[in-house]
Amino acid sequence: MAVVALLLIRKRGKKNVQPLPENLLGVSWRRISYVELERGTSSFSETNLLGRGSFGSVYKGILSDGLNLAVKLFNLELKGASYSFNTESEILSSLRHRNLVQIIGCCVNAEFRALILEYMSNGSLEKWLHSDNYCLDLLHSLQIAIDVALALEYLHHGHTFPVVHCDVKPSNVLLDEDMTARVGDFGISKLFDGGEAMVQTQTVATIGYAAPEYGSEGKVSTKGDVYSYGILLLEMFTGKKPTDDMFDGKMGLRECVSEALQENAVSEIVASGLLSRDDEDFSNKEICVSSIFELAMKCLAFEAAERINMVQLVASLNKIKAKVTT
Repeated sequence: MAVVALLLIRKRGKKNVQPLPENLLGVSWRRISYVELERGTSSFSETNLLGRGSFGSVYKGILSDGLNLAVKLFNLELKGASYSFNTESEILSSLRHRNLVQIIGCCVNAEFRALILEYMSNGSLEKWLHSDNYCLDLLHSLQIAIDVALALEYLHHGHTFPVVHCDVKPSNVLLDEDMTARVGDFGISKLFDGGEAMVQTQTVATIGYAAPEYGSEGKVSTKGDVYSYGILLLEMFTGKKPTDDMFDGKMGLRECVSEALQENAVSEIVASGLLSRDDEDFSNKEICVSSIFELAMKCLAFEAAERINMVQLVASLNKIKAKVTT
């Protein structure tokens, strides 16, 4: 019978999964039998499916004691799935932050790999941005942007070693019952525990969100996450995906926003529901949205060295929020 165990892969790429003693984590990971996990997801039925990713699927589960959870089941027949499981297990075992999805444990046997995570009742940010049934106002959008920035600030500057997420995008931002944003999915992340500032990888990030140096040369650094975050900001406040059909080779999301800033036409590209000319505070809110777009542009410099960092981003976003709420 498989049980939830603590895992830390001591050497990336090593196939054997080694258990990690609980006292090294400082917390107790809950141990759950495979039988209870299967029962709690109705044998991983489609009715409990929350979403699909590059290496498997995520299901909602409920244990006998009433605990709701998300089960990230890896399809080991897919190339890279086992490595992704190992990477995410290793990195999540050492991360503790209110804006990161927390791991409860992992269920493992010879033919089964699953991470057991907190259940986020309000789903993904992508759902809120691109569904007619959901809507965010300006203040909620700004707070979510700050939550994500705080998570990345912790990963880049607040953890023992820098962690590069490598796949920052709306589907990897989840919202809890209080609409607090949590960053998840560390399957292709990199832990910089060797003192390096940049590494090269063959892992492919998501088209539209990957920094130029990542897509063309496989160069991974914290500044790559900053670039992806800049795209995320633009998507949140324009309501347009970077891969939208309206964008061609010459005019992308970045160029569209840059042009609007130059022409003082921000209100024409902002997402529906964020600005209204009938709002008595319209002028102030328009200035704040412009400030957000300008901040995003500082994330999207072509040269990585010219981008701002997450510490600066958090400080700037909090200043913008103060103007919206006063």
